Amino acid sequence: MSDVVIRRLGPDGIAAARALNALCAEAFEDQDRYAGSLPDDGWLASLLARPDVVALVAEAEGTVVGGATAYVLHKLERATTELYLYDIAVVESWRRRGIATRLIRQLQAIAGETGASSLYVQADPEDGPAVALYTRLGTRADVVHFDLLPARR
Repeated sequence: MSDVVIRRLGPDGIAAARALNALCAEAFEDQDRYAGSLPDDGWLASLLARPDVVALVAEAEGTVVGGATAYVLHKLERATTELYLYDIAVVESWRRRGIATRLIRQLQAIAGETGASSLYVQADPEDGPAVALYTRLGTRADVVHFDLLPARR
C-alpha cells in the first residue's frame, strides 16, 4: 500500500482530525457521537498537541481513508503506561487492503517507543471483521464492558 501514507496528527492536524471524526460517524453509524457536537479548533489543537493522545490517519492522495485514536493510560499500581486503542475505522471502499493492520502496527510501534506495557482494544462480539483482525494480531481476553454514567449536579 505505497499509495497510502500513515501519519500522526499534531496540533496542525485539525482538518484531518475533522475528517477522521466524519469517517468514524459514517463507519460506526453514530452521527450524534462523532458529528453532533464538534469541538472548536482550539480544543482539537490542544488535544492533538498532547503526547498522551495519539491520532493517526491513513491518507491516499491527501484524503483521509482511515484512522485511529488511542490514549495513553498512566497506571497507579506500576510505573508504566498502557495504550488504549479507542477507535479505528477505514472507508468502506478502502477496506481489505491492510490499512487497519498498518494503523495498529504503527500504534504498536508508538507503544514500544513510549515504554507502554501493552496496547489494548475492545470490540463488540458481533463485529466479526474487527474480532478477526484483533485475534490475528493479539491475544484475546473475554471481558464484560460497562458504561457508568457520571453523576450530574
